[in-house]
Amino acid sequence: MTTSRVSVSAICTFRLSLLEQLAFWQRHGISNVGVSVAKLEEHGWDDGLARVIEARDAGLHVGNLIGLGPFALDAPGEWSRQQDRLVRSLDAAVALGARCMVFTTGPAGRLSWEEAADALATAMAPVLVEARRRGVRFAIEHTNSLRVDVGFVHSLADALDLARRLDTGVCMEINACWAERGLADTIRGGVERLALVQISDYEIGTLSTPARLVPGDGDIPIERIMTTLLDAGYAGDFDLELIGPAIDDEGYDSAVPRAVSWLHDALERLA
Repeated sequence: MTTSRVSVSAICTFRLSLLEQLAFWQRHGISNVGVSVAKLEEHGWDDGLARVIEARDAGLHVGNLIGLGPFALDAPGEWSRQQDRLVRSLDAAVALGARCMVFTTGPAGRLSWEEAADALATAMAPVLVEARRRGVRFAIEHTNSLRVDVGFVHSLADALDLARRLDTGVCMEINACWAERGLADTIRGGVERLALVQISDYEIGTLSTPARLVPGDGDIPIERIMTTLLDAGYAGDFDLELIGPAIDDEGYDSAVPRAVSWLHDALERLA
């Protein structure tokens, strides 16, 4: 069973439908989760939201929403549709009691990094007004540099700088920043912006993404990074985000509970 600070992202059971995910969480005693907006849409928005609300009323806690989709930052004519989708997702976050909404920036396209940041600030402005009115925190997720199709921010340091400009939170993706220069100093200097920390492992020599591992199976110094976070005062969730061939080969029913157990034990040791 998940503890209050161990969260399981919907990404961990990426191939399951919304109803299959709800059944999976119940079967394994997983009580703290991140729900995918994309899964709600695939199922049918109104009924999907109603099903998750039923699960919440039965004890499921929804800590965050993911799967919001990126802006095409060099195509402002397309922004309004995504803005409407994000505001609709805000309504879902309020209904579910989610503390934050995790989003990737969207690709820069033809824009420079600085131009993309300007475009994102403009695109997000009306959405952030609505988020503050509803009391929901947005969290910018930095991405692996191979994933320029979903974001232009590829370091925790840059994500924090951008978050300060937009006055948002940050989703720290350990798999994408664990080898970053000055990571401990970056964490200590920006911990108040960290809304969520995503946990998974990686084997050195892996040349594709996503190809993640259960924590403890790879080479990321996860406990050292968690210690830095806890010592800096991070008080949010540690969100498991497993995906890739190794997870599929082992199977969700083995890999996910094993990851929950590892993270629970690590928190017990470190906290």
